[in-house]
Amino acid sequence: MKYRERFDRPVVREDVWIPTRDGATRLHARIWRPADAEADPVPALLEYLPYRKSDWTAPRDAQRHPWYAGHGYASVRVDIRGHGDSEGTPGDEYDAQELADGVDVVNWLAAQPWCTGKVGMFGISWGGFNSLQIAALAPEPLKAIVTVCSTDDRYDNDVHYTGGAVLGIDMLAWAGTMLAFASRPPDPANVGADRWLPMWRQRLDALEPFLHTWLDHQQRDAYWRHGSVCEDYGAIDAAVLAVGGWNDPYRDTVLRLVEHLPGDRVRGLIGPWSHQYPDRGLPPGPAIGFLQETLRWWDQHLKDPPGTATGVMDEPLLRAWVTDPVPPATTYDVLPGRWVAERHWPSPTVTWDERTLGPDRSPVLVRSPQHTGLDAGRFFPFGNASDLPPDQREEDGRSVCFDTEPLTDRVEILGRPRLRLRLDSTTPRAHVIARLCDVAPDGSSTLVTRGVLNLLSRHGRDRAVEWKPGTYETVEFELSGIGYAFPPGHRIRVAVSDTYWPWVWPHGERGTLSVVPADSAVLLPVRESVDEQPIHFEEPEQALPLPVTYDRPTDPRPERLVTHDVATGEWRLEVDPNYGGSRTYPDGLRYEESALETYTIRSDDPLSASAVSTWTIRLHREKDGGDEGGDAWDAEIVTRTELRATRTDFIMDSRIEARSNGETVVKRQWHRTTPRTSG
Repeated sequence: MKYRERFDRPVVREDVWIPTRDGATRLHARIWRPADAEADPVPALLEYLPYRKSDWTAPRDAQRHPWYAGHGYASVRVDIRGHGDSEGTPGDEYDAQELADGVDVVNWLAAQPWCTGKVGMFGISWGGFNSLQIAALAPEPLKAIVTVCSTDDRYDNDVHYTGGAVLGIDMLAWAGTMLAFASRPPDPANVGADRWLPMWRQRLDALEPFLHTWLDHQQRDAYWRHGSVCEDYGAIDAAVLAVGGWNDPYRDTVLRLVEHLPGDRVRGLIGPWSHQYPDRGLPPGPAIGFLQETLRWWDQHLKDPPGTATGVMDEPLLRAWVTDPVPPATTYDVLPGRWVAERHWPSPTVTWDERTLGPDRSPVLVRSPQHTGLDAGRFFPFGNASDLPPDQREEDGRSVCFDTEPLTDRVEILGRPRLRLRLDSTTPRAHVIARLCDVAPDGSSTLVTRGVLNLLSRHGRDRAVEWKPGTYETVEFELSGIGYAFPPGHRIRVAVSDTYWPWVWPHGERGTLSVVPADSAVLLPVRESVDEQPIHFEEPEQALPLPVTYDRPTDPRPERLVTHDVATGEWRLEVDPNYGGSRTYPDGLRYEESALETYTIRSDDPLSASAVSTWTIRLHREKDGGDEGGDAWDAEIVTRTELRATRTDFIMDSRIEARSNGETVVKRQWHRTTPRTSG
């Protein structure tokens, strides 16, 4: 990593309040810009998040916002309404209020004397989502965005549902995380020693767990269509640089965006990365000079004269990493492979190789133990040591596997494999899960990609159609996109199961699938070997890191621990999401967080499934950071969120307790039951 300490244009930083159209609520913003911007105006770049610029994202913000400012931009970080230091109360993710506020911020930035009137947006995950969504609202000043690890489809490619199935692992875990995050107080150093506590009470009184809303909408309805830009790609006028990683669950968005947006306004980039910015150097690498790459994008679309030639639009429509074969591991510092270029997507270099699952017309029975899926790895890999799926041999043993003969040639795939199955189900409700694995001669099995289909949604995600047991149907579904090369001597394995805990919440009844191999096939997007022009990126470069002190845990625990009670048949998975732990900031703020996710199930009982998320967050400093002699600040939040189910209903229990200086400020709890219409 190269750190820049000096820039051609000296940088200043200021905190400001930005008004919104309701006239009563202001958003808190931190702006880095060239010191001479009022004399020589610059374009503005916006990152718009609920994750708190004053503490949680501060280290990441310091890496990029000053860097952009030093290169001639006003780089702006805004806390969403009801989060961080902004006024108002928190709403649902990507709700109409959030997006309207975002449009107000874009217009406000364009009107500032230090701005040329042109604005860009960027962000990863939440910030990537709302960059796309605000671009679809087309505020006039917004000319370009960079969206990283985001989705165009909030129903089928987010943390709630996959293939029409309830995402047990992140439906609960992310709802629990956001309950804790939304409960955090504003910082008195920024909002005032007399305002922070009333603001905090207002937030806490307005809270409603996201989990309630998400499980109220188990099919793709108007709730999920809102904010899903796939509903109308044509609404996006801004230029879009879409970025993803093969180890991030949102990577298919990049493939859809380069397919559906006009080629003169979109470029796609998919590397080997996890759910992280590609310059941070977190596993798996290689990292790239991502800030330099985005600077080319901004200069092209935001600098005057219009269309400043940076060469970025001469790049291929899609640049993608193809991973060379690797033995299974839960982390890789750097994955082997190479960059490939596609001028069109779908690409003429990629053709479908259809391989039947076998010659047998006699049905093969699929009835997996309920704990199948414990070796799935983390839904959102963050670069931690236990994130990626381990050797899949145990998972394969709990599934029905269909293997090719040893390959005689290298088979390179790029895109989304598909699986076509001729099957029957003994129950009206069932799931089918497919994993595509690379099996080495020693028997080790590396997970390449996977896909899920809730059979209730086989005729469309907007409806639930029960299966008629005793009736064979052909179903087809996509697996997540991937770039991967299977070497000669290895086998390609399709592993099929009807359970995948805790990624997929099990249906309430235990059944069996019957699959006809001869009438079933995997369709591989095989990329032919072509002469490749080398693709190069600069080495990663950032602004100087924020001097944050991170604690080593006094009582370290495993990031991912699986235990099995042999007598009861219960399997227990404990996950420490490891978002950063406890740390101390340069202004004296002490931020402590501890989280644990627990998933339990018995191997023979789908109704035994239970998921629990617990969080403890504490923020404190000796002085409040405001007037000298101010009181010490100490705020703590403890939350617990639990999800379980009967055959007919989901049952949700949540609670929070917020304390100031050890005294309870607010204590709330919720109990909610909702029918299982599709889950």
